[in-house]
Amino acid sequence: MTEQDVLARIQDLVAQEHALRTKAGSGQLDPEQERARLAELEVALDQCWDLLRQRRARLDQGTDPDEAQANSAKQVEGYLQ
Repeated sequence: MTEQDVLARIQDLVAQEHALRTKAGSGQLDPEQERARLAELEVALDQCWDLLRQRRARLDQGTDPDEAQANSAKQVEGYLQ
């Protein structure tokens, strides 16, 4: 997955989040469904941002960014802010 692929995935997830919030705001979506799907989207976004940071760090270090791998949701969500 290239950096452009990761960025495109991030844009797609953000668009899904906006569409979800629009549906929820107009009453087309159950609040429980909205919360569950938003939580899924947030985790996927966190994983994408983590992968992007890994790729860029590898580039800065002069190593192959294609060796970066997506971390599990559990690992990414366990990072301290």
